[in-house]
Amino acid sequence: MKVSPGNAADRFEHDGTEHLFCSTSCAEKFRADPARYLENQDEGADHGDHSCSDHEAKADSAARREGSKDAIYTCPMHPEVRQVGPGDCPKCGMALEPVDATAEQDDTELRDMTRRFWIATAFTAPLLVHVMGNMLFGHVFESWIGPAAGQWAELALATPVVLWCAWPFFVRGARSIRTVQPNMWTLISIGVAIAYVFSVIATIASGLFPEALRGDDGRVGVYFEAAAAIVTLVLLGQVKELRARRQTGGASANSSNSHRECG
Repeated sequence: MKVSPGNAADRFEHDGTEHLFCSTSCAEKFRADPARYLENQDEGADHGDHSCSDHEAKADSAARREGSKDAIYTCPMHPEVRQVGPGDCPKCGMALEPVDATAEQDDTELRDMTRRFWIATAFTAPLLVHVMGNMLFGHVFESWIGPAAGQWAELALATPVVLWCAWPFFVRGARSIRTVQPNMWTLISIGVAIAYVFSVIATIASGLFPEALRGDDGRVGVYFEAAAAIVTLVLLGQVKELRARRQTGGASANSSNSHRECG
């Protein structure tokens, strides 16, 4: 609300300038830390008729920008989990969110997951084309480059996806095993790791496998495309979830700020 000398509930002089307030509670907050509320205020502004809530809004906005990494974060699924700064829930692996809905949200994980998703897509798409093309059109690609070269090509395409794009999943999965709190990351990390390691061994040292595991062409089947596809789809789910939670948090913050009134 606008405050003029006629309707001011309190006033306080700071650095030669008189500040007017709509309530004593606002005045007390200002007296406690004037610098906080005067931050980012335009020089030469007229303080004789002003909105005292402007000071508070500017101060809170600056505090949110500076303190987002120092804010208290919690897990939506496990409210008892709390920590300073963003991170992952030690119980379910879900990304934590600020307890204060008006706090500025850290989008580091969203940007990281988005980057990993697009890189995974760039490698997984040709891998799926190669595998599905062979299944649908009678090993058309392998007839060009040969069966052995085809498996090495799959290994080359799947490795960046599994070892780099999926790295956060392995970290969360390992932590769930270490803390004896299995969750979906336990299943994802173990499943992807088994498929990838089995396929690598089958490609590099196929002679270690018995004849019963070999196909008509004498080769051991590999699952590089399955491992890469799972990682890419999980990354897509993470991106969509983080975006939705960010939009929800932003809407809550905007709603809260729009209802802020002094007094």
